[in-house]
Amino acid sequence: MHHQSRVARLLASVALTAITASWVGGCQRMSDITGSLSPKPPASAGTDPRGAAEITGERYRADPKNAEAALAYGQALRANGQRSQAAALLEQATIAHPGDKALLAAYGRALVDNGNFQQALDVLSRAHSPENPDWRILSVQGTALDQLGRHEDARRYYASALKIMPDEPTVLSNLGLSYMLSKNLPKAEETLRQAYAGGRADARVRQNLALVVGLQGRFAEAEQIVRADLPPDEAAANVEYLKQMLNRKDDPHLGGRGKLPVASLSRPE
Repeated sequence: MHHQSRVARLLASVALTAITASWVGGCQRMSDITGSLSPKPPASAGTDPRGAAEITGERYRADPKNAEAALAYGQALRANGQRSQAAALLEQATIAHPGDKALLAAYGRALVDNGNFQQALDVLSRAHSPENPDWRILSVQGTALDQLGRHEDARRYYASALKIMPDEPTVLSNLGLSYMLSKNLPKAEETLRQAYAGGRADARVRQNLALVVGLQGRFAEAEQIVRADLPPDEAAANVEYLKQMLNRKDDPHLGGRGKLPVASLSRPE
C-alpha cells in the first residue's frame, strides 16, 4: 500500500508537469516527445545546433519572405533551445503564409515546446485535414491533449496515427507515456515494450520503458534496461538520475509543482 501511494504521488506530480525536463547524458528534452515536424538543420552545420541556427538565420534574414527559409530557421532555433524565438518567428511566418501547412505544423510544434497546448491544438487542426491526415501531427495533437489532462482524447489521436503508421515506435511511446500519466502503469509498460520490440526505436524509447518499470518498484530491472544501450559513464549518470527522480517524493519543496523528468521519444523524420 505504501508503494502504491508513493507511485500515485509521483505520477500526480508528473501529470502536472509540462514536457520540459531532460535525462542526464542524453540531454533529451521531453519537448521532443512528439517528433520532428520540420526539416533538419542543414547538413553543412553538422550536429552543432548553434552553427545551424547561425547558417539558417543568415539565409532567413537575406530573404525573410521565403517560407522554406523561415521553416528551416524555426527548426534550428528549436534545436538550439531558443523555443520562444522559434515560436515568434514561426507565428510571423504563418501570418505571411496562412495556407502553408508545413509552417502551421512547425508553429504548432513550437507552441507545444512552450507549453501553449490549447493554442497548439488550434494551430495544428489547420496543419492537415481529415481527408489527408498526417500521423506526425496527430501524434503532436495527442501529446498536447495529454498535457491538458485529456488522456482519452489523446489516445484517440494516437490510434488514428497508428492506423496510418502501424507500430510506429514514437507514437507507441507517446501512447505509453499517456497511460503513465493516467497512472495505468501495467498498460504503459505493455505499450512501451511493444514500441521497443519492433527494432526501430532508439534509446530514448528504452529510457521511457525503464522509467515506467522503475515506477512500479522494479528498480533493478529498470537499471538493467537503462544500461543496455549506453556507454558506462552515461548509463551510470542516467541510473543515478532515475534514483533521484524516484526519491523526490521525499522532497518537501516538490509538492504538486515539481518538474519530474521523463525520458523523451525519438524524433521521426
